Amino acid sequence: MATGIFRTKRVEAEMAETIEPEHRLKKNLTTLDLIIFGVAVIIGTGIFVLTGRQAAVNAGPAIVISFVVAGIVCALAALCYAELASTVPVAGSAYTYSYATMGELVAWIIGWDLVLELGLGAAVVARGWSAYLANLLSLPTWMAGEKAIPDFGAILIVAAVTTLGVIGTKLSSRVSGVLVAIKVAVVILVIVVGAFFIKFANYKPFIPPTQPAAETGASTWHTPLSQLLLGIEPVHFGIPGILAAAAIVFFAYIGFDIVATTAEEVRNPQRDMPRGIIGSLLICTLLYVLVSLVITGMVNYTQLAVDAPLAHAFDVVGQPWVAKLISLGAICGITTVVLVLLLGQVRVLFAMSRDGLLPVGMAKVHPKHGTPYLITIGTGVIVALLAAFISLEKLSELVSIGTLFAFFVVAIGVIVLRKTRPDLHRPFRVPWVPVIPILAALASLYLMLNLPVDTWVRFVVWMLLGFVIYFVYGYQHSRERPGMKYDAAHAREYMEGEDPKS
Repeated sequence: MATGIFRTKRVEAEMAETIEPEHRLKKNLTTLDLIIFGVAVIIGTGIFVLTGRQAAVNAGPAIVISFVVAGIVCALAALCYAELASTVPVAGSAYTYSYATMGELVAWIIGWDLVLELGLGAAVVARGWSAYLANLLSLPTWMAGEKAIPDFGAILIVAAVTTLGVIGTKLSSRVSGVLVAIKVAVVILVIVVGAFFIKFANYKPFIPPTQPAAETGASTWHTPLSQLLLGIEPVHFGIPGILAAAAIVFFAYIGFDIVATTAEEVRNPQRDMPRGIIGSLLICTLLYVLVSLVITGMVNYTQLAVDAPLAHAFDVVGQPWVAKLISLGAICGITTVVLVLLLGQVRVLFAMSRDGLLPVGMAKVHPKHGTPYLITIGTGVIVALLAAFISLEKLSELVSIGTLFAFFVVAIGVIVLRKTRPDLHRPFRVPWVPVIPILAALASLYLMLNLPVDTWVRFVVWMLLGFVIYFVYGYQHSRERPGMKYDAAHAREYMEGEDPKS
């Protein structure tokens, strides 16, 4: 068993599986499609909700620094993702890379982690979409919004994006493109119009002095783990608050790693994957920084602990028409977040099923649309139920810890694959290896330690459940297990130079 759980999957075998007729995805995505997907999922909940809340609770106007810190960590991880995605352009993102570098058990762990990150993230964001819809259209509280159980608005948006996911990723990209254009226009409107209402007095103090957490009523369970491990008194604001906020706003940055899950559907992954991943990250980081500067300059940071801080800021300065446009932009923005989160979730489950770690029948591809329709529909149903009946706001930090853990594993994977397979063609190479990957891994781990204790407890429980499923089912049915039926002909064809597009 010790040998089995660390068995790795040859990159050639990973690539060969992409040409199996029943598991072949349609290749029709370009660099522009990838950037649209990245911007679609990154510009959403973070810019419309987390900016204000974390400024009020942890960082003050220095929330700008928090986004920069998170962006730098993402940039380090993005370089690692770009190398692996261009080298191994197969669906599954960090799960697939882990299987090729660190073995089956690590691959399962990261795949199970991505299920948590993407599925729970989609459910959280769907409820946020419903709340904005209720606010914009003045819907009754029983129909949509935070108090609605079941939340029919959340069910509606999940059903709509699930349908798009079944029809095809190209159509999803086109719909995302329209919605991304609307929400980016609204974000630019916030920056331009809001700049006229900035009061520089609101930036003082830019970094609020540290404040004991006990004075804010925070419980020990919601204290950053790093503060407890170091034996220091839990505090908010100051440098610890900036780092705590940086760890939490990682929820806002999930996106470029999801772009990597679509590698198998990209026309020229060696060229387009690095451009799509890094391009979407740079665009969104710039927008986050500018919005943070404007919003904390318009009103005092202490007034931003509300559900819709951007709209609230314009209400405060007497510009309700802008607040309405922001609500419309939020609806468009969050729609694309739900869409791309579900798309990424489905691709990870597709890769795990094709490998036999989950029932292989789930990986069947639609004969017309070329999408994994069974997994798409099943995932949509589960996410809709979670979003409809469970208030998931307290669990949103689990998405951040899942993202950071994926970054950590991918960074280590670059170093391992450089050592074990130096012969592989790498169209994009991370500079200064192993320095950059080590920095990415350490930075991700450090931000994980700045997440609350209760988030770590829930994360550990989820991982333990994953171990049970793997040893009960996945280990026994893995296609890499000796004696399991495996179509080696495809692997031989690929390794002998067969074009996987043919």
